[in-house]
Amino acid sequence: MLRVAVVGSGPSGCYTAQSLVQLDSGVCVDVLDRLPCPYGLVRYGVAPDHEKIKSLQNNLRTVLEHDRVRFLGGVQVGPGGVPAARLRGLYHAVVYCVGAATDRHLGIPGEDLPGSWSATQFVSWYSAHPDAVDGGFLRDARSAVVIGVGNVAVDVTRMLARGLAELSPTDMPQAALTALAASRVTEIHMVGRRGPSQARFTTKELRELGTLPGTDVVADPAELEPDPGYTDPSALPAPQRRNVEVVRGWAESPPADAPHRIHLRFFLRPVELLAEQGHVGAVRFERTAPDGRGGVTGTGRYEDIEAQLVLRSVGYLGVPMEGLPFDARTGTVPNLAGRVLREGVVTPGEYVAGWIKRGPTGVIGTNRPCAKETAMSLLGDAPLLASKNVPDDPLMALRAEGTDPVEWTGWQSIEQAEAELGASLGRGVVKLPDWQSLMTAAHGDVV
Repeated sequence: MLRVAVVGSGPSGCYTAQSLVQLDSGVCVDVLDRLPCPYGLVRYGVAPDHEKIKSLQNNLRTVLEHDRVRFLGGVQVGPGGVPAARLRGLYHAVVYCVGAATDRHLGIPGEDLPGSWSATQFVSWYSAHPDAVDGGFLRDARSAVVIGVGNVAVDVTRMLARGLAELSPTDMPQAALTALAASRVTEIHMVGRRGPSQARFTTKELRELGTLPGTDVVADPAELEPDPGYTDPSALPAPQRRNVEVVRGWAESPPADAPHRIHLRFFLRPVELLAEQGHVGAVRFERTAPDGRGGVTGTGRYEDIEAQLVLRSVGYLGVPMEGLPFDARTGTVPNLAGRVLREGVVTPGEYVAGWIKRGPTGVIGTNRPCAKETAMSLLGDAPLLASKNVPDDPLMALRAEGTDPVEWTGWQSIEQAEAELGASLGRGVVKLPDWQSLMTAAHGDVV
């Protein structure tokens, strides 16, 4: 029996486990996660009002309930937990599916002012990630600037405009729901440095902004026209053409004077966050113009947009892991079809899948073929890997060394506690927001 550890229980980890057990009946997989809850960004990154995407958890659940797959939550791999070298000694192979754990910075003055956050921090807060901080995101905020024009930027923009009636049916933690419902943010600017034809959001996500109750979406035609793809979208690929058509519809429609207003802004590059009484008060942007090569160039003209809340959404980055090589330029582990490379040479028994393998690109479904490729590489190495002596049951060895994983029954107890919490609040399922309540529930105690 080949024993494999998969580190990370998000889509890439679950799809890797699924491929391994489907392709070879002689493989057993332990899926380890630092958190006591499975599903990764499907649980902690998908917006709470996107129930259809969140329902993907049901597919991942099927993988983790397979009779040759075991979920082991609350297991830190690396410093402060199970050393990577020890993990390699317990399994024939280890597959790292740890994603891209941090966000890109703007690298401009004032970025660290109070009131300036990454979109990742904001998402973690309203998604009840146990590491999230309640930084008083919305305190005293009337206007918000979201820097970036991808789907995460659209998500946080939408959350800022949503009201109590739309958010109550979600699994959002109660504290975040209360804060968002009481928010006084009425003006939201979503800003990109290039034009609408080059934005990264998908049309489905974009269109949702136009369905929000009590919210106008506005765009200035004069700000859109420098984009050649906006003035003549006929040559654009279909997804970008649809985006342009949606933005054009908003640009040509007069606002209805709704209580919330979302401004879609383009050809603006952030150059500085401006302070007001020790807190962010505005963002200074430089007007940009197409350079004819798909990029933009500065024009030397500037505009300040008022904002007491700034959320940057300009991409994710992988971070180094103990015991693994790392390419800081790409934020990935060097690999060949998922096999870890050390100085260009394959390391038998070590593999990667997902964003740490290929970078933060694609949608959730992109992880499936990526995971299968890694699984095929691992199974191709199986004759060599099987010669290694490992414990009959790595879980017993982990426990003997002081690690106490949250198994599947513990996760089911968390689910039950979240259902009971929601019922007590007159809502559906409501997520437990912190480590203490999660671990208490996992061990079957009263939350």
